[in-house]
Amino acid sequence: MIKSIMYSAVGIVSAAFGLKGFLLPNNFIDGGATGIALLLTTIFDLPLPLLIILVNIPFILMGSKVIGMQFAIRTTIAIFTLALVLVFVEFPIITNDKLLVAIFGGFFLGAGIGLNVRGQAVIDGTEVMAIMFSRKLKTTIGDIILITNIIIFGICAYILSIETALYSMVTYMVASRSLDYITVGIDEYLGVTIISDKCMVIKDMITESFGRGVTVYRGKGGYGKRGHIEDKDILYSVITRFEISKISQEIENIDPFAFVVMSPVKDTIGGMIKKRHI
Repeated sequence: MIKSIMYSAVGIVSAAFGLKGFLLPNNFIDGGATGIALLLTTIFDLPLPLLIILVNIPFILMGSKVIGMQFAIRTTIAIFTLALVLVFVEFPIITNDKLLVAIFGGFFLGAGIGLNVRGQAVIDGTEVMAIMFSRKLKTTIGDIILITNIIIFGICAYILSIETALYSMVTYMVASRSLDYITVGIDEYLGVTIISDKCMVIKDMITESFGRGVTVYRGKGGYGKRGHIEDKDILYSVITRFEISKISQEIENIDPFAFVVMSPVKDTIGGMIKKRHI
């Protein structure tokens, strides 16, 4: 409970700093609910704290139905606290350089949103809406978020300027990336499939040198013009991106002809991967 409160508190300060220190003074926007509030503030010259509350109310109501009442209460507290910080806390305007505003404004805002997610709340409710509509429309969450942001940035380009919309897209991409780093961590996972005549030697290397679990499949390999078939051992393991280079080199040292396929893994549960707990 205390850890969640600390995450949310630091996240709120970070988001407020990104908004008042970078984005708001330069009329930049972001995607999602925060982007809608920033766009309305720029167009109608209304106070951002009030708009952040009003824009997120529908998402809070959706969250109470889709995720649960406890989540909705935490989110309500986080959003109202963010609004109060924006009203009563003064932040210096760091820079007016458009590229720096887009990058660092997005970084602090995304980090703030991510820290609140780790605190089991949100200060931008777009993903809650995306979850709800994806279930009804039988589409993906990513598709809903993408369509929402296309509309937001399209309106920004029409009403403000194409340049502002483009810089705001940079802000959104940086915010999304920093959010991912906060919620998932920099240890992005890769699934590695290895087919080799020296599978057992490679398996021992991965388990003993890297401390990773390995699953051994029994498969059949086909090759040649006549489709020759023979039994094969297939290894599968999950590693972090920092281990790619070293493991690849070790595999090549053992078997230069090994067939290795790597693919991104969104997340893992259990096994021998060290997890960060939210």
